[in-house]
Amino acid sequence: MQAFRGRLPRRAVAGMLAATCLMAVAQSAYAQVAPPFATLLRESEDAPRLAVSEAGVRQAEGLRDQARARPNPSINVMTENVAGSSPYSGFGRAETTLQYSQPIELGGKRSARIAAGEAGVVASRARDRDARVVFAYDLARAYAAAEIGDRRVGLAEDEVEEAQSDLKAAEALVGAGKETRLRALQARSALNEVSAQLDLAKANRISAYVRLSALVGADAPFASLAESLLDTGPSPDMVGPVDPTASPALLVAEAERAAAARRLDVESRRATPDITASVGVRRLEYEGATAVLGGVTIPLHLFDRNRGNIAASRAEVDAAEARLAVLRAEARAEAQSAAAELSAAESRVTAARGALATADETYRLARIAYEAGKSPLVELLAARHGLGTARSTVLDAETARFEARARLARLAGRTITGEPIQ
Repeated sequence: MQAFRGRLPRRAVAGMLAATCLMAVAQSAYAQVAPPFATLLRESEDAPRLAVSEAGVRQAEGLRDQARARPNPSINVMTENVAGSSPYSGFGRAETTLQYSQPIELGGKRSARIAAGEAGVVASRARDRDARVVFAYDLARAYAAAEIGDRRVGLAEDEVEEAQSDLKAAEALVGAGKETRLRALQARSALNEVSAQLDLAKANRISAYVRLSALVGADAPFASLAESLLDTGPSPDMVGPVDPTASPALLVAEAERAAAARRLDVESRRATPDITASVGVRRLEYEGATAVLGGVTIPLHLFDRNRGNIAASRAEVDAAEARLAVLRAEARAEAQSAAAELSAAESRVTAARGALATADETYRLARIAYEAGKSPLVELLAARHGLGTARSTVLDAETARFEARARLARLAGRTITGEPIQ
């Protein structure tokens, strides 16, 4: 194939420049930067998960408002003694009745229904707050996962760069006749291994950013972060000692137990029969007179006494009591374990950073010794592997510390940065 040696036409050059600009604009529009965590959390108030929870609150409020409604009255118009045989063939002996009937609830049904509706709203709002706390917790973990992905890619890139440098040193010694060709192959094999790890780290980073974008419902996926979240977190003064009895999940269980008790009260009161009072006017055409009538209708609860619904509601209360007891024990255990894990993670981070400094110095000395021909390649590769392991250990320790902080913040009903969630 013959190479092109002439000048490109002006139109071709302009087209290439325009295409390059469009590609740059498209890439910048596609690769969004995730704002700081607190800002991203505020901007995610319309996220799908939170929209579901908010709809549940509106549903409970609608049921509460409906619980205040009284039974509707009814109007009945009836004509008798018409269109029959003589003497009722016409309308001369017609009797027309206009009747108004009003059901009357007895036994405190309406007040119990209203109380149950209010309790339902309280429980729904508690669930909404717990959903917001869990969402903030999941968002913090997703944000941190993206940052962890960035850091792992950086660590892998450092290892690739160091492996390339080791390969160059090995090839130089092989060329000088101080090393066998096998050493260069070993160094290249090590480079291929860390290169594969870099590809895996990049894939994991893409997955982390996709999950973060999907969680907040972003139109375009994020590609970078505006701040670091691993090194930030609420101080003990901001969160304070975690009170397990104030855990959002535990407050939800308490509200649901109260709502279940109110529903049981509603079902129990339904066993009391209601009455229907009626009053009306009757027109007697044959006599040319008008009469007033009234009456009361009382149902006989002979067969349906609402026993099944009462038993079901009582079982619901028992289940709510059991869930509350379980969550109370779990909240205490989780608060204690998260605090212990945070203390251990802090010590682990300190130890890992000390080990990293040692590994870095070991690799530096091993590199100097190998280039001077005073140590074999295997020692240099081992030192570099130890440095990579130490870097990964530091990141793992920082991740564990972040997880403990996030759990404590969730138990306290706060964000990872310490702001309370209402």
